[in-house]
Amino acid sequence: MRDISLIIRRVWKSAFMFTALSVLIVSATHAQDVVEGRKIFKDKCASCHQLDRNSTGPALTPKLTELDEAFAIKWIRNWKALVDAGDKTAIEAAKFSPAEMTTFPTLTDDQIKNVIAYAKAGEPKKEGDKPVEVASEGVSDFSIAGIALIILISIAVLVVLGRAVKMLERLILKKQGVEVVEKESLSFGAATRKMFKNKKFVMFFVLCLIIALGSFGWMGMWNTGVHTGYQPVQPIKFSHELHAGVNQIDCQYCHSGAFKSKNASIPSVNVCMNCHKSVQATEKYNGEISPEIQKIYTAIGYDPNTMTYDKSKEKPVEWVRVHNLPDFAYFNHSQHVVVGEEAIRKEKGLQPNEPVCFACHGPVDTMEEIYQYSPLTMKWCINCHKDAQISGKDNAFYTKVIETHEKIKKGEKITPAALGGLECGKCHY
Repeated sequence: MRDISLIIRRVWKSAFMFTALSVLIVSATHAQDVVEGRKIFKDKCASCHQLDRNSTGPALTPKLTELDEAFAIKWIRNWKALVDAGDKTAIEAAKFSPAEMTTFPTLTDDQIKNVIAYAKAGEPKKEGDKPVEVASEGVSDFSIAGIALIILISIAVLVVLGRAVKMLERLILKKQGVEVVEKESLSFGAATRKMFKNKKFVMFFVLCLIIALGSFGWMGMWNTGVHTGYQPVQPIKFSHELHAGVNQIDCQYCHSGAFKSKNASIPSVNVCMNCHKSVQATEKYNGEISPEIQKIYTAIGYDPNTMTYDKSKEKPVEWVRVHNLPDFAYFNHSQHVVVGEEAIRKEKGLQPNEPVCFACHGPVDTMEEIYQYSPLTMKWCINCHKDAQISGKDNAFYTKVIETHEKIKKGEKITPAALGGLECGKCHY
């Protein structure tokens, strides 16, 4: 019986560990499924569907929650086949919108299940709906809190030690037969005045005050001019997540200056009109043009009904600058995103499908509203310049520098033009 009992205990422990590990693995797999499902949804579904409200198609979260998963998989892959087969549920669902849904025959069952899992889970909420900030380079709030805690603990230790010393003195005097006279309890004000008459306490208090004020002062000076996380309200709610993320519009299409000049440049409203002359997002506004797109039309004096422009009604968009370097700092976009692209990509660990812009501006394709991702401090720039490894291979600029140095060794004539002296950015801001 004893042996049987021991076997049962061992089996029970093994079974418990196996179950716990299975739960962890399944949970981790499910989490990964949701992440993959979100990516597929953004790539293939977001143009017509919203999670929580009707758009061109129905709201996916309530719809996929009520539908059978097997039917949902068949519908997403090829809804036309279900309708042609006479499926009543499919025929009823097809009546939602006159616009025909795209079929996705290349999606596997697992990929469709990932989309369903994401739709049921919903979009993860951001803490406080605030952008995630890069860690500060200066004195952190945690450091200040630590200093304050140390001061409080020191005061408490001093008070406890003082009381312990008095208690020991009383015990010694009682053993020696000396009568101990209890002192009258003082009021808070009187006790405070007496405390500040003690030179040791005054010295300790002044020392703590100097440390605290010095820390707060240092933190304030260190973070002066650092605007990490700065996110001003813009006159038009332009979503980088929708344009750069969902619609995969290349950064260069709007910010063409970044690849050929010092400034990245803010795109003119004419660039917006290349698409929004026809894309008006009327589905969400009961057939009316989106209010944000209407702001574009107002800025350029465009009448969507007559499709004509009136220059007298133009009102330029007053964008609020987000990334603003000091006037004494010179930064050339083209020098970094063209000449230094390879070195920056390696240093920041960017994927091949991610633009080099992400190195400084962060994951712009996930930002509903743009904000300053990096601190853009001198220290931050210098650290990158120290760590990034430059390669002269397949780089026209560094190849030219190497050729020029070889000519110098041979004693040939070299002019500033050979080293880029004719570039506009060398002299003009």
